[in-house]
Amino acid sequence: MGLLLLSIFWTLPGFSQTQNPPQVTQTETPKKKIDYSSLPKNPRKATILSAVLPGAGQVYNGKAWKVPILYAGFMTDIYFIGYNNKRYQTFIDALNAFDEGDNSQFPSLNRDALVRNVDYWRQNRDFTILLLFGIYALNIIDANVDAHLSGFDISDDLALKIEPSLESFSASNNLVGLSLKLQFK
Repeated sequence: MGLLLLSIFWTLPGFSQTQNPPQVTQTETPKKKIDYSSLPKNPRKATILSAVLPGAGQVYNGKAWKVPILYAGFMTDIYFIGYNNKRYQTFIDALNAFDEGDNSQFPSLNRDALVRNVDYWRQNRDFTILLLFGIYALNIIDANVDAHLSGFDISDDLALKIEPSLESFSASNNLVGLSLKLQFK
């Protein structure tokens, strides 16, 4: 019996050495581009359109009603940039005149008050300029997100309800609150 087991184990290594090992070839898998064809709207196209011309991405997504709101935001912010810059220039001129000895523009203000006003209107102008860039960025983000969500199914099978709830902790204590219920039909 021992001789039989020895002969089996003796032949197995010889058998395995006669076979050629399988050749393993490494194939490089090409990087796949993201396929937006399953979505009704292309987010990349919507983003580029909004970056080039603010509001064009919203029109592409079929949400043209957002364009007047967007341009109203731009026009309002540009108006306040001009207003704050005009006030800044007025106080900087008054400060320069005060330093030259002319106190006729704002006779009730001293130099410290003029400096505070110059700083205030300059900060307001700079903030409204940053706000303009924020509105532009929100325009691009809105177009991208709206294109991504254009394929999202919103049906009557989903329901979100807010209801009052009354729960009891013990025989004498009750908890009153609101509950948020998400129902799948």
